Amino acid sequence: MSPAMRALPPDTTAGLPPLKGRIEANAALGPLTWFRVGGPAEHLVKPASAADLAQFLQALPADVPVTVIGAASNLIIRDGGIAGVVIRLARGFSTVAVEPDGIVCGAAALDATVAEHAAAAGLGGLEFLSGIPGSIGGAVAMNAGAYGSDMAACLDWAEIVTRSGEQIRLPAAELHLSYRHSRLPAGAVVTRARLRATPGDARLIASRMAEIRESRTATQPMRARTGGSTFANPPGMKAWELIDSVGGRGLIRGGAQVSELHCNFLLNTGTATAADLEGLGEELRRRVLAATGITLEWEIKRVGQPLPRAEVVA
Repeated sequence: MSPAMRALPPDTTAGLPPLKGRIEANAALGPLTWFRVGGPAEHLVKPASAADLAQFLQALPADVPVTVIGAASNLIIRDGGIAGVVIRLARGFSTVAVEPDGIVCGAAALDATVAEHAAAAGLGGLEFLSGIPGSIGGAVAMNAGAYGSDMAACLDWAEIVTRSGEQIRLPAAELHLSYRHSRLPAGAVVTRARLRATPGDARLIASRMAEIRESRTATQPMRARTGGSTFANPPGMKAWELIDSVGGRGLIRGGAQVSELHCNFLLNTGTATAADLEGLGEELRRRVLAATGITLEWEIKRVGQPLPRAEVVA
């Protein structure tokens, strides 16, 4: 157990700053993730507003670790859970406001929901969001993209709360967005963002979104317990092709399996642990590196601690 965990009273929130929202001790996180695996949060914090979050973080001791999760669609929470404080934005952070040339949305708003609001208002340029599982906060943090576009192409600004409790609005240029990456300040929480859009033909926008949905259904395991693309595409290459070339398609480890439909997706077949999933991913990385000299980089975020007897992976 880490010193930070020892510093907080077990099974109580007495050692934490006050919050208008909700704090839950020893909170189950697995059911919140798309993989449906993982251990508990020592403390799960759901702030009521950005100001509530700012006051909480300002008063939180600096040695207490903080982890932020959103829709948990591209996340593996290890079986031993997460020490310290886990922040999850929910109510109060999911508003979507349509403007003549853009959308202002809370970080907890789902990507697909934002795309639907834009389409209904006849605003184009955000259709790609309908093909990304997750929420706007996570999309900003990782510069999420698909179907020919990404957040870098449409983000005007993002509002954040820093680890020290400051509320700041950052223009997109200060985030230095690159492929599946942003330079958010360490420990910062995205709370709201503005996305640019272009007025267009609502019928054409809706048609493009329908094409994206059909493509996802045909090529990705939509109804499985999965976490989206496992690895980022190396420059000029497709991760799934590399995995397929080394016999990864359908590979099984415990209750985890590489999708037969799209082999850059890992699946929980029903009995997987986080260690099964992460271990399977590491096996794919090992095979690809040995065969091609290329190191696949995880796109899925992995957080928390393994169980004491869980297999140690790279």
